[in-house]
Amino acid sequence: MSAIEHNDPLNAQILAVSEDKIQGFVREPFVAIAERSGVPLETVLERLKTMLAAGTIRRIRQTLVASNLAEGALVAWKVPEEKLNDAFDFMFQKDPFSGHIVVRSTDTATTGSEFRLWTTLKTPVGTSMEEHCEVLMRHTGATHYKLMPAKGIFALGVGHVRRKTIEPGDKCEGPAKMIKVGVVDLTDLEWEVLLALKRELTLDEIRVGLWEARAAEAGVDLETFCRVAEDLNQRQVIGRFSTFLEHVKPSASGQRVTRFNALFHWRVPEGRQFEAGSEVGRFDILTHCYWREGGPEFNNVNIMAVCHGTEKDRVFAHKAAIDAHLESIGIPVTYTNVFWGGRSEIKPSEISPKVHREWMEKMRGPVAANV
Repeated sequence: MSAIEHNDPLNAQILAVSEDKIQGFVREPFVAIAERSGVPLETVLERLKTMLAAGTIRRIRQTLVASNLAEGALVAWKVPEEKLNDAFDFMFQKDPFSGHIVVRSTDTATTGSEFRLWTTLKTPVGTSMEEHCEVLMRHTGATHYKLMPAKGIFALGVGHVRRKTIEPGDKCEGPAKMIKVGVVDLTDLEWEVLLALKRELTLDEIRVGLWEARAAEAGVDLETFCRVAEDLNQRQVIGRFSTFLEHVKPSASGQRVTRFNALFHWRVPEGRQFEAGSEVGRFDILTHCYWREGGPEFNNVNIMAVCHGTEKDRVFAHKAAIDAHLESIGIPVTYTNVFWGGRSEIKPSEISPKVHREWMEKMRGPVAANV
């Protein structure tokens, strides 16, 4: 088996940790990956470099809890079918504030199935997500959008390699804790550290002592950089240090990490969203679980979660286990649905106020193919 593939045994051992197990800010993240995976440090560095160079890993970076740094929402778009691919390309290539871009469909025509394009959006504090979406509508030909900001986060991780061995019904011992969504005010120094911290790593930065150059970039010494980052971590601004696999497209040798990407919807009684989210978020298979209000456009669903898998029947089995659990503990589900992901691209969302001002000014100009 090729040493560039995610399912090489040694790579899988590393990735089972490096995808989503290094939580928060760590001064020596590659040392932590080596210690937790049981793989020697030099081997970890060599294999991660090899996989990044080959495209098996698409990026390595320190993530942020962007929902606490910027206004954010999941956005569903109605776009005429003949404009769908061009709208997708525009969101991916020309809007740095749109992160995940996915074309979704349902197995049958249901409430909301006409919303085919789904994106995540982050805009800096003090800006209007609605105004941003109106600009995107003008440039893409979208006819309607639905903003669904998160009211609570119950699961947020990736771990595609680790999740390959998870059985339907596997879950943690107790209810998932909800991360509250609320914007944190930052000083100029904290922004400088964050912006240096979040940039993707180059091949040369996959080494011990990687934060030294980032501290210099932020204009501070290493100790100050780490102290600020650790303080931000305590304030729930820092996410995880993560290796992101290319999980949509096949690798150079045709290997796929996953094939199916399902967005689950549930409607539970008003007032029970926190309880339901805490129970759904327990399930190990889920990469994301949120309390979001879908409104009448989506039959008033209020709990959403994402599940990946290589077999569609297996994804359905995971959802059935969640449904059965909710029923067993007396949480009524009055409506549920699944939106399947098709074409998909992922990029980190920009959150800089300066970049947003410049982008909005540019986008207010004439609509043209080369904007």
